[in-house]
Amino acid sequence: MLACIYKKHGVFELTEKPKPQIINPKDAIVKITMSSICTSDLHIKHGSVPKAVTGITVGHEMTGIVEETGTDVKKFKKGDRVTVNVETFCGECFFCQNDFVNNCTDENGGWALGCRIDGGQAEYVRVPYAEQGLNKIPDSVSDEQALFTGDILATGYWAAKISEIKETDTVLIIGAGPTGICTLICTMLKNPRKIIVCEKNETRRNFIKSHYPSVIVANPENCLETVIKKSENGGADVVIEVAGSEDSFKTAWQSARPNAIVTIAALYDKPMILPLPDMYGKNLIFKTGGVDACDCDEILSLIERGKIDTTALITHKFPLKDIQKAYEIFENKLDNVIKIAIVN
Repeated sequence: MLACIYKKHGVFELTEKPKPQIINPKDAIVKITMSSICTSDLHIKHGSVPKAVTGITVGHEMTGIVEETGTDVKKFKKGDRVTVNVETFCGECFFCQNDFVNNCTDENGGWALGCRIDGGQAEYVRVPYAEQGLNKIPDSVSDEQALFTGDILATGYWAAKISEIKETDTVLIIGAGPTGICTLICTMLKNPRKIIVCEKNETRRNFIKSHYPSVIVANPENCLETVIKKSENGGADVVIEVAGSEDSFKTAWQSARPNAIVTIAALYDKPMILPLPDMYGKNLIFKTGGVDACDCDEILSLIERGKIDTTALITHKFPLKDIQKAYEIFENKLDNVIKIAIVN
């Protein structure tokens, strides 16, 4: 089968690999119908994910059709349309039982697909712990509608969930890339009083203004001023940082009011510094970590009911054979790209 692999530092390559096989009775083989390129793939390409294995098939955001199941898989059968979860989790350990599935103690627990085990930018993928790692797509939901369920939508849903957003809150979201927009969509489900989005890219600011006109849009230069002006208590009640830079990290804690929640959903290339003397007295609550992507059934239900729609994020489509061109466009932010769907 065709597969896009992490060949070496800085190089992805489209190549032929053997079709995956069932190796555990809890596995399923899924024929990929649609996948996408994620910024996390670029982190792998450029060496920012130390756990990534060279030669691995990349890709962790996908939809498909169940091709084969192991003998222990009862929830799914051949022919089921499914989304694939970004995380592998056993469902039985302490962390899984408490919905901290990113910290599953299995050797392949957490983010494994497309990082430590073969992922979905290919024609087929093996999904371990398939009963946890797959979710059925409702008949009325298209692949395009479901594509982001297992990763960036799950991340946005998780970030909004752990941020404890109240209807009286002003929420600042930093970053309006694909994950930032999904975070915005999921934050809107909480009905906060105000939402402010900070984004440096003019095209993405215009996207927010066009699709979500009730949202206040700022750029990094006027973000702090805008937040203070629009907030009730000298800063945002909740800040969700999705951009992943030193400047955005600084903006996050500076824009928060005292005793606010600052949720870090971003993945950074290097350590961030907490300047505690400068922050003294703000009494901030920081929430950090990888997504606990265990609400995918609820997300698919929200999509089915028309509460979530991310199809506008898909600005480009390419067949798998042209994935190198797709990566060039995505990595260099060409042609006003937001997300690219790879169609098999």
